[in-house]
Amino acid sequence: MASAVTTLRAGLPDRYLTPEDIAELFGVPLETVYQWRRKRTGPPGFRVGKYVRYDPVAVQRWTSERMAADLAA
Repeated sequence: MASAVTTLRAGLPDRYLTPEDIAELFGVPLETVYQWRRKRTGPPGFRVGKYVRYDPVAVQRWTSERMAADLAA
């Protein structure tokens, strides 16, 4: 099974991403992903029952926006 990082670089994965996928993708601790969600500063996620999931398209959009903001600063 390919990791989220490999899959996203090759194209969109065929599933929603988990918080663990996001942590792996950005190379940050899982707790950081949860803090981003609490502070509403990270990629937008949504709940499916008790689970948090991330749409890969929204994650890519969030990443692009962050990169553009950093380049403009």
